[in-house]
Amino acid sequence: MKRRICLVGYGKRVGEEFLFIMSRILVGFDIDTVMGSGVADAVSSPRANQRAFEFRLGAEKRREKSEGGKKKRVELRASTWFGERKLRNREGRRVSLSAAASLPWRTRVSVSAIFVSRSARSEDAVSRIEATINIGTIGHVAHGKSTVVKAISGVQTVRFKNELERNITIKLGYANAKIYKCEDERCPRPMCYKAYGSGKEDTPFCDVPGFENARMKLLRHVSFVDCPGHDILMATMLNGAAIMDGALLLIAANESCPQPQTSEHLAAVEIMRLQHIIILQNKVDLIQENVAINQHEAIQKFIQKTVADGAPVIPISAQLKYNIDVVCEYIVKKIPIPERNFISPPNMIVIRSFDVNKPGYEVDEIKGGVAGGSILRGVLKVNQFIEVRPGIVVKDENGSIRCTPIYSRIVSLYAEQNELQFAVPGGLIGVGTTMDPTLTRADRLVGQVLGEVGSLPEVFVELEVNFFLLRRLLGVRTKGTEKQGKVSKLTKGEILMLNIGSMSTGARVVAVKNDLAKLQLTSPVCTSRGEKVALSRRVEKHWRLIGWGQIQAGTTLDVPPSPI
Repeated sequence: MKRRICLVGYGKRVGEEFLFIMSRILVGFDIDTVMGSGVADAVSSPRANQRAFEFRLGAEKRREKSEGGKKKRVELRASTWFGERKLRNREGRRVSLSAAASLPWRTRVSVSAIFVSRSARSEDAVSRIEATINIGTIGHVAHGKSTVVKAISGVQTVRFKNELERNITIKLGYANAKIYKCEDERCPRPMCYKAYGSGKEDTPFCDVPGFENARMKLLRHVSFVDCPGHDILMATMLNGAAIMDGALLLIAANESCPQPQTSEHLAAVEIMRLQHIIILQNKVDLIQENVAINQHEAIQKFIQKTVADGAPVIPISAQLKYNIDVVCEYIVKKIPIPERNFISPPNMIVIRSFDVNKPGYEVDEIKGGVAGGSILRGVLKVNQFIEVRPGIVVKDENGSIRCTPIYSRIVSLYAEQNELQFAVPGGLIGVGTTMDPTLTRADRLVGQVLGEVGSLPEVFVELEVNFFLLRRLLGVRTKGTEKQGKVSKLTKGEILMLNIGSMSTGARVVAVKNDLAKLQLTSPVCTSRGEKVALSRRVEKHWRLIGWGQIQAGTTLDVPPSPI
């Protein structure tokens, strides 16, 4: 059966030459063309490998006429959401679209290369509908992390009953916000910066007195990952750190600096190679000016020779929304959007999963499970077939671990309330699937990896890790001698907690030699060699960060072949 692809022009008439060339490239597809605005549609047989092509076809044309009556040479570029670039053939050589049309089928371009790297113009287009950067809020318990997120985005991240009763964050919170700047250069800073929820229009009016007629320009669409600050929830914080591109470190001005989890969280983001940090000195409305100045000096001393050395320290009051516009300005200026990989097969870390069905639903109303997380690379598309690893993990009669990947199809993509046809690396995405919702309820998929069928990394049950231990325990108030706070060496047989991506799992130390350890995992992990691992040890009934490592090798599980 032939697959049918619909090429849609966005607002501008699509050149006939371009469509002719694309029809030559897409051999094996029935091609329909639609002029004018619309959304690209792709219809495929269930067994066929699903490929959706979302073109923004206002194609840039370059025509060169040579004299002497020779044939006209036409070279065209696909102008996609992700910028403009010539395609590459399977050997990696650049091929223009016009040249690709004349290639034999075996050497023709891989059409997935049409999803290409971002440009300034395409970045603006994407950021209107979904977030392009993840920023975490870290710091000690009750220092105002959730309040800052609410002040910027307007979203209350504390949602669960037990969280509201205790007034602390327990699960990872999430919220999106758009940051704008007034287009009138005379508008005074920092008031010219303003943050709204993700549902705000693209060009709202400025609300600074005297500039009400000026429009604002969208500069950033941000996903906030609100981490818990309590010491017993350190594993949850480490899971959130796996997807952060930058962090806001909250330090309460009415307490001494540093508090236990302030230093522990800072060490954790340093382990995760997070470079861009902004420090917020919160609750300045509760103290005198001289106290704030003294604590500012203490903060500067604390961050010396850490990853946050030289980071800006902004005095704020999240409750009163004081200096929130300054925070928005520094997010725009100090936390850049990292380069993203749109070409590789999609790979997404799952940090939350849900069953969105309510009791009493009719059978035909039941929806599939929803996975929430951040795409590391590649592009996810509606109707794409996906795989989740490790999937369903069981032990057989002999006690051996077996895993069966979950295969499903994407039925919807959401960035908060914005429904998407495709999702790119960057912010937090909700992926609606056809899988049984009992597999996703109550965060059961947390730590798993979602991606294109057959493209995900291997599943490991044993790891060989090159590790580095901290000199002292962080986040522990030690009494008596200093020796109590030192991190002792790893010993054979002890149990550790590993954080790999968003997966938290136990591990038994099988062997140790110098700075190399062999670890037997309590549950299998989908990861790859070279990935970073956070190591925690149980100290006084709590898991404490003691170091980090890098995966060198390991023992993998045999995964059943894909039925799709």
